[in-house]
Amino acid sequence: MSTLSELLAEHTSLPGDAVEHLQRVVAEWQLLADMSFADFLLWIPLPQDADVEMAGGPEEFLCVAQARPTTAPTAHPEDAVGARVNPLDNPQLRRAVVEGRICREEEPRWHLEVPVRRETIPVRHHGRVIAVLSRDTNLAMPRVPSPLEIAYLGSASDLCQMIADGTFPTTAAAAGADTSPRAGDGLIRLDAHGLVAYASPNALSAYHRMGHDTDLVGVPLASLTKSLTRDPFDASEVAARIQAALDGRTSLRMEIRTRGATMLVRSLPLRPRGDAAGALVLVRDITDLRRRDQALLSKDATIREIHHRVKNNLQTVAALLRLQARRTQIPEARRALAESVRRVTSIALVHEALAYSVAEMVDLDELVDTVLPAIGDGATAEVRAKVRREGSLGTLGSALATPLVLVLTELVHNALAHAYEPGQAGEVVVKANRSAHTLELIIADDGRGMPDGFDIDRADGLGLQIVRTLLAELDSKLALRPREGGGTEALITVPMTAR
Repeated sequence: MSTLSELLAEHTSLPGDAVEHLQRVVAEWQLLADMSFADFLLWIPLPQDADVEMAGGPEEFLCVAQARPTTAPTAHPEDAVGARVNPLDNPQLRRAVVEGRICREEEPRWHLEVPVRRETIPVRHHGRVIAVLSRDTNLAMPRVPSPLEIAYLGSASDLCQMIADGTFPTTAAAAGADTSPRAGDGLIRLDAHGLVAYASPNALSAYHRMGHDTDLVGVPLASLTKSLTRDPFDASEVAARIQAALDGRTSLRMEIRTRGATMLVRSLPLRPRGDAAGALVLVRDITDLRRRDQALLSKDATIREIHHRVKNNLQTVAALLRLQARRTQIPEARRALAESVRRVTSIALVHEALAYSVAEMVDLDELVDTVLPAIGDGATAEVRAKVRREGSLGTLGSALATPLVLVLTELVHNALAHAYEPGQAGEVVVKANRSAHTLELIIADDGRGMPDGFDIDRADGLGLQIVRTLLAELDSKLALRPREGGGTEALITVPMTAR
């Protein structure tokens, strides 16, 4: 089954920031499903038209993601991802897009012999409805209203309204959402004054383990949590984050240590339609989990140390090659050794980035900004062209980052070496454009342009051979074309759907 990114890349033309917003919604929606006691389906309107809201609504909807509750029976035992729906079969989807508001069916419908109540929530991003959430509740098992259920449903309704408003989730809200506390771990609802209006039994147990031995209702949670936290800096920080949620600001989850427990705490502002409605605080007891994590720290440190030693060994190889180049009298051999130094140094920089990363991921923007000036400084003395970057390459795994960095260094070096006359000033620009479909890289210079009759497939230079070999591993190809206004552009399009 295709992933969310693959389905969005195949069926939509959404820009990268809209795709990231939908991914943040999906990262948060297990919390919504659990508090709503309902299934959530994410639908995108087809065809993708910027004026679809003004044109009477979309002609069809495609389900691109699905979440089931852990707190109630599912309304969709079948896998709905990839299903297409005509607005006539579910008119609430079209209404949510056209009217831009939450729509609810008055009467439940029967689905697989189960009564289901449907509700649709428009997903708004930068003022435009880009998708629709369907909240489907299984009504086969009647529920007796309880304080827990009332608190869950009220909080879920506020968050759903914020999705329709376009204020949830924020960029900070979804960071680490997959490892954040969930509703079942412990949920606390605060009123607009920061007092506890409701605390679930698990939340109450968590605070008992932290050292608070009475009820939580009516207690100012920020000051209470501050008094229970062992580290004074963490105490001030967690209190500030709870207060920030009351003020309408989202913060990341935070880990705190108390006398006998370790807790994850996350606070979410509740501001439906912009009105202050308090905050939602999620807590999770991770004391036992942190004890097990200690066993993994030495392994992670070992992996990072391996990357560090590989980087040191590559730098030693580069230094030996540089020393050999200085002692070589043949110009061609000196140039070949200098190019080898540049290539080995580029690989060493990737391992240096991995040595400081907790995962096998590389921030390509930071790495490329380190590599490009080094290429310019290492060019011949006659070259006066500058090198800079435009756009963001984002974060990629090491298996993709290493060949991409090598390809960029080769193409930028070729531009500096062949595009300009001795002493000629100029500029080489590395342009990046990343979307759900592809990562597009353009290396553009304003030099002399390609020679007459140049054929990239027949070029036998070592640099271009390396580039072609590396791009073949990435299912990508290199294209050269004249640059508008003079010069040359090298175009690389790396497919991201399988990454």
